[in-house]
Amino acid sequence: MAIDYTKRRSTPSGGGDAGGGGVSLSKVTLTKSAPSVSLTKRGGTGGQLRVNLQWSSGGEQQSRGLFKRRSSAIDLDLACLWEFTDGSKGVVQALGNAFQAPYQGQPIIRLDGDDRSGSNAAGENMFIDLSRVDEIRRILVFAFIYEGTPNWASADGVVTLYPAAGPEIEVRLDESDPGSPTCAIAMLENSGGELTVHREVRYIRGGQADLDRAYGWGMRWAAGSK
Repeated sequence: MAIDYTKRRSTPSGGGDAGGGGVSLSKVTLTKSAPSVSLTKRGGTGGQLRVNLQWSSGGEQQSRGLFKRRSSAIDLDLACLWEFTDGSKGVVQALGNAFQAPYQGQPIIRLDGDDRSGSNAAGENMFIDLSRVDEIRRILVFAFIYEGTPNWASADGVVTLYPAAGPEIEVRLDESDPGSPTCAIAMLENSGGELTVHREVRYIRGGQADLDRAYGWGMRWAAGSK
């Protein structure tokens, strides 16, 4: 079961589960004009991919990571929707303790925890086992504000993907919508054995069920909370 934080706050009760970017030797930045990069062509598949989300405020980089609690008491969560080649699909997130996928056995995707206080210097990290890339159809990495008023502009968020080999991949949340508590950040998609990362930075005026509908994931959701 997976949870949408809206409607206090929801769980799916079922459901069937290129380009170059801005290039440097150590980092690829995905932008509107260069929104995708092939992990396969850059030798980034195999091993473990770490996804890390951080933020800064007022132009000052916060070494404490994305989830530093400010006076507004915003609680931000890192998560993903996933679909595997066997047709299974679901969500990895702190809500509902859905910290890994598949839900039993050796996980392909896992979340390292839920930093609700903002005291973790490393923020929250998601790990994807790319040695099993042939089992992955698509993974949509997203973030949502569980508590507090959406203030993406001042957060100045950035997500960085760290492959086991090859340059890191950066997606900056350089657009914002104060009415949207959810942001789709990046899509990892396997097409014919080639794994591509595509920049999304798409803000959703709603929760996980609304994100699901926007991307056609096709799950059923029910209310839930942390």
